Amino acid sequence: MIQLPFSKLSDVGTTIFSQMTQLANENEAINLSQGFPDFMPDTELLNYVDHFIKKGFNQYAPMGGMIGLKEEIARKIENSHSAVYHPDSEITVTAGGTQAIFTAIATFIKKDDEVIIFEPAYDCYEPTVELFGGVVKRFEMKAPDFGIDWNTVKGLINEKTKMIILNNPNNPSGRILKENDIQELISIVKNTSILILSDEVYENIVFDGKQHLSICKYPELKERSLLVASFGKLFHITGWKTGYCAAPKILTDEFRKIHQFNVFSVNTPIQLALAEYMKNEDHYNHLNRFFQEKRDFLRKGLADTSFELLDCEGTYFQALKYDKISDKNDFDFASELTITHKVASVPFSSFYKNKRNENVIRLCFAKKQETLEQAIENLSKI
Repeated sequence: MIQLPFSKLSDVGTTIFSQMTQLANENEAINLSQGFPDFMPDTELLNYVDHFIKKGFNQYAPMGGMIGLKEEIARKIENSHSAVYHPDSEITVTAGGTQAIFTAIATFIKKDDEVIIFEPAYDCYEPTVELFGGVVKRFEMKAPDFGIDWNTVKGLINEKTKMIILNNPNNPSGRILKENDIQELISIVKNTSILILSDEVYENIVFDGKQHLSICKYPELKERSLLVASFGKLFHITGWKTGYCAAPKILTDEFRKIHQFNVFSVNTPIQLALAEYMKNEDHYNHLNRFFQEKRDFLRKGLADTSFELLDCEGTYFQALKYDKISDKNDFDFASELTITHKVASVPFSSFYKNKRNENVIRLCFAKKQETLEQAIENLSKI
């Protein structure tokens, strides 16, 4: 048997999302763990894909993306955030948000560069930084409010700091950045060469009339930022793996040097279909209301249980604190919940490097009404 000389990510195993989904499948449990909808996308969008496939648009797209889609992305950003990006030179269509994140880190992080992340954090950030020789510096946001002490963040900054990665709205906590957070960030990066990688895949899922503050709204941040978004979250098509990165030309030029050897280009008929579908802004402007109804339904259904429902300002995830129910660590509790009560969740400790346990689990409510009803029924029996 061949012996590997080394592993570049020796501490990395199967993601918690795959683990919990497998456990759900094995136990025929309701899967509220992995973040994907269990309902169909809009038939109109599916028909556009079918149309462009049958019209023969089945070969390589331009490396940076189809111009029609990039124009619609630029229009959406300008309408939503009053920020202007040149469609051809400052927007790149990617094979999902994760590929955009990977490519951005691969482009700008080299050996010993330091990258600041905020935990609980999406699990692709740290391994990708380490893959390219970077060093991760962490700020731990803690339940129940997951606030940020910016003075502590400031203490993480030094001459080796190359990038700050933000996830806003935050998965898994559901927290959104406020104006004071943005102003603190501006003061930290001012007069530095620090880049910002802003993961905003849930930008259109913010609740209770609150506003998503995109990094591109602020000129002092836009000039140094790579903004990542995802059509998977926008149009319930996570399996299509299509997203984009918007950034100033000087950053985009470098990003595309890596992108062209990473995936080269993205699915042609899907890009054309998305471009056509996005011409109607109603197709995405309703998302806040659509998912708030699901969030509110889940919260109301669990209100009389022993679970403590933490604030959910955005994303389609609800955090539950269960310390009144069990003293088990969150992984063991989530496993028991899946096996015994037939509802799969994700333990929050998986979003922390040190496996910080605060007796919190995450549920995905991007599900059909009947799925949520059954989950509530099962959880109410605990």
